[in-house]
Amino acid sequence: MLERAFLAALLVASPLFATAAGPAAHATINDAQGRKVGTATFTPTRGGVKVHVQVAGLAAGKHGIHIHAVGKCDPPDFKTAGGHFNPFGKTHGLMSAGGAHVGDLPNLNVAKNGKATATFVAKGASLGAGEGSLFGPEGTSLVIHADADDEKTDPAGNSGARIACGVIEMR
Repeated sequence: MLERAFLAALLVASPLFATAAGPAAHATINDAQGRKVGTATFTPTRGGVKVHVQVAGLAAGKHGIHIHAVGKCDPPDFKTAGGHFNPFGKTHGLMSAGGAHVGDLPNLNVAKNGKATATFVAKGASLGAGEGSLFGPEGTSLVIHADADDEKTDPAGNSGARIACGVIEMR
């Protein structure tokens, strides 16, 4: 009996089980020259979607990173990705009194070697049906900006130019 409980707990804690329990998505992140600079995975979690990002070849420092409302990443400026994913009509910024966009994520901190790995939660997002779905009619994308997001200024936190982008797709 104790062995069964242990095995059940082990399965629930397993990353393989977490992915198998619900839909998963991914994005290949490219820079303005079309070079792959990273990947992101998206998995359901309590209250939203867990976003795990790995990048290399970016300038060191903090960069704004957001889920954008259109699943299109045309270089060089990635403007085709549209504005931030904001299905509930909130104001921008994790520190905004009016609530954040669903697509607002904490800054991505890139090390001196140009690499970063981070995990965030997109609160209110889902990989299923509904208003917060990342798979609505226009899809969504993940965009990395040149500068840090001040986490309060509407509409994009003064995070500067869009330097990398990846369309979010079901696995």
